Amino acid sequence: MKVLVIPDVHLKPWMFDRASEIMKSGAAEKAICLMDIPDDWGQEYNLGLYENTFDSAIQFQKTFPDTLWSYGNHDMSYEWLQYESGFSSMAIPVVNAKLSALRRELPDRSQMAFIHRIDDVIFLHGGLTHAFVKYYANDMDYDDTDAVIEKVNLLGRNEMWDDASPLWSRPQYYYEKMYRESDILQVVGHTPVEKIDRIGNVISCDLFSTYRTGDPIGTQEFLLIDTVTWEYKGIK
Repeated sequence: MKVLVIPDVHLKPWMFDRASEIMKSGAAEKAICLMDIPDDWGQEYNLGLYENTFDSAIQFQKTFPDTLWSYGNHDMSYEWLQYESGFSSMAIPVVNAKLSALRRELPDRSQMAFIHRIDDVIFLHGGLTHAFVKYYANDMDYDDTDAVIEKVNLLGRNEMWDDASPLWSRPQYYYEKMYRESDILQVVGHTPVEKIDRIGNVISCDLFSTYRTGDPIGTQEFLLIDTVTWEYKGIK
């Protein structure tokens, strides 16, 4: 299946407009958003931008109802009231109301979760490590990826609000053995990169994040990946 990946959004509603154009062109069969929909540099009081961005996400979901959504740390920080960089106390009611509205548009509530799998590719915000699975899914068959994902998707704040969790892990910065490195590919956002990059079994695609000045860090491309062949490319 050809999948279009919408990486970390961070209050850029126009990303959904561009992704919609790509989907309508027939380039992909399904879209997956790695979320981090709220928060960006210096926008803590711009509640109109928070609303506009979530409304664009909701409209995208209405247009493409089988879209999948993988929670990011910035989304969950509002649900769990965990303060971090960019967190806006003013935006708490807006973010939580809009997240609920987005969920109501899902034909199946499982379309929004920490991790999704298509063929032998998993999509998530940060990255799934070998150690995390061994610790938190030790009662599962390690090689039963569906069972492992189901277990991780049921974890809560105590387990997930941690640097080693699939919400926060940054395999781009340091080496750590990843889950099933030889036969499961991971597609992740969370850590800004300058270009689409694959290291081991992890493809990083957070290409829309910016510096404090607003200048882009990455190429502002969407990742298009074939989940059968693992071939991928960027789409401007």
